[in-house]
Amino acid sequence: MNLNVGILAASGLQIGIFAVCGALVLGFLFIVVAFGRLWLQAALSGAKVTIGELIGMTLRKVNARTIVLSRITAVQAGLEISQRDLESHYLAGGRVPNVIRALIAANRANIDLTFNVATAIDLAGRDILEAVQTSVNPKVIDCPDPSKGRVTVDAVAQDGIQLKAKARVTVRANIDRLIGGATEETIIARVGEGIVTTIGSAVNHKSVLENPDNISKSVLAKGLDAGTAFEILSIDIADIDVGENIGAQLQKAQAYADQERAKAEAEKRRSMAIARQQEMKALVHENRAKVVLAEAEIPKAMAEAFRSGNFGIMDYYRMKNIMADTSMRDSIAEPGKKQE
Repeated sequence: MNLNVGILAASGLQIGIFAVCGALVLGFLFIVVAFGRLWLQAALSGAKVTIGELIGMTLRKVNARTIVLSRITAVQAGLEISQRDLESHYLAGGRVPNVIRALIAANRANIDLTFNVATAIDLAGRDILEAVQTSVNPKVIDCPDPSKGRVTVDAVAQDGIQLKAKARVTVRANIDRLIGGATEETIIARVGEGIVTTIGSAVNHKSVLENPDNISKSVLAKGLDAGTAFEILSIDIADIDVGENIGAQLQKAQAYADQERAKAEAEKRRSMAIARQQEMKALVHENRAKVVLAEAEIPKAMAEAFRSGNFGIMDYYRMKNIMADTSMRDSIAEPGKKQE
């Protein structure tokens, strides 16, 4: 009985040992499959990394492949950047491959760009690789931007003639001002403002058409790239056309407005005259009413004179004769008027 128990115990121990060994073998195979290729690739490229570091990156939720390949790229280009710095930038939300490619491009072009500056620009939301490429190969910006709906910068010279200009601005990225510097839209706005100011200060449009390069010189001399992420290399007037006669249109509009104002003043005076006429008519009727009221007092006065003895019957008839003679003379003087 004891012998059987011993045999079973020994068998259980062996099974446990085999299980542990099997688990270790499976774990080793898993590590080899998951990290062996990256480890071997890094080792052969000179960017050494340990299996433990690869496992640690996985536990920290860092894309080990991105970090290792970026470091291999940097080492092959002659840049010494530590794995810890790459991981730190990755965890901060940066684009590690983009930064490495930008550093390599800057190194090849003899541009002074450090890893810390590159990562700061990348974390600020700017495309550091595009900035380095623009610094090496300047880009051309259309002014105005056709995608915004306008294709020309319109301005009016002092003689009232409108000019429509198109400009092309050649810029180069300024790495030192990339953080906090204004973007292309600011460059376009400033150049457009400079074109409008230069054309507006011209005495006549012919002088602008004869020497369009004066616009470029005047605008370029204003230092429009101050505070921007770019350095303006040149401003070229690509096209300039004559537009409408804005001065004549403004004079026409002013003349029409003056005419309308004069009409309004005349209508005002006519209305006041009509109102005055109506007032005079009302005043005439008022005075006539007063005369009628005064005439109504005459019979009363005559009756009072009769009663007081100041007026006799002969005086009354004499007055009637005078009134009759007056009526007759009026009829003779105005034969067409009917007698009442």
